[in-house]
Amino acid sequence: MLKVENLHVNVSDREILRGVDLAINDGELHVVMGPNGSGKSTLALTIAGHPRYTVTEGRIFFDGEDITEAKPEERVRKGIFLSFQHPVEVEGVKVINFLQRVLKNLRGIDEIEAYDMIFKAVEELGFDSSILSRELNVGFSGGERKKLEMLQAYLVKPRLLILDEPDSGVDVDSLKVIAGVIARLHSEGTGILLITHYGRILEYLNPQRVHVLKEGRLVASGGMELVRLIEEKGFAAVGENGAAVKA
Repeated sequence: MLKVENLHVNVSDREILRGVDLAINDGELHVVMGPNGSGKSTLALTIAGHPRYTVTEGRIFFDGEDITEAKPEERVRKGIFLSFQHPVEVEGVKVINFLQRVLKNLRGIDEIEAYDMIFKAVEELGFDSSILSRELNVGFSGGERKKLEMLQAYLVKPRLLILDEPDSGVDVDSLKVIAGVIARLHSEGTGILLITHYGRILEYLNPQRVHVLKEGRLVASGGMELVRLIEEKGFAAVGENGAAVKA
């Protein structure tokens, strides 16, 4: 479904990604871990098509189609959804109205049907419906912002869901709820690229593959054993060849 080949990316003339290769099949859950500043968010935003991130070498393919130069809205319509690490506040826009517009633009659902779908989804996910009458992310806690991102993803049903640190700034209870929505979408066939530098959210998930990104390069790929190694010894324990670094 997603294929990234030899991806090099610059931000403000500074090279952040230095030759990343990644392939995700339909319905797979892949995890990218790495220390702060390793390029994880750059990878997510580049796949989503953020204009600030310049691809200087390499290609991005989605369903076999080269989307390296595609606009962000074109990628969204093809089924790529990005959940932001820091969702922005939008004053004057009610959450319910925002979600209605999203469903109309992406799924062609009229406002009345969308209204019913949104309240049903809130009930299914166990969210507080009062969030719908509030302004978009205004005054929201970290957990509330991330839950709203999950609600959007649940309504949109993307082919590929990119999650940029969904576990940052959330408490334990919110983490369980967020992980539950991710697991549900995964079970329904959504492919997922989950970016994090902690292993705690993975206690609730079953990823097919775990990758480690350091200094703009994928230095290791494997299973949950990589997560356990990192949790025990830190990212320094993963060497350039993917093996544990001896003390």
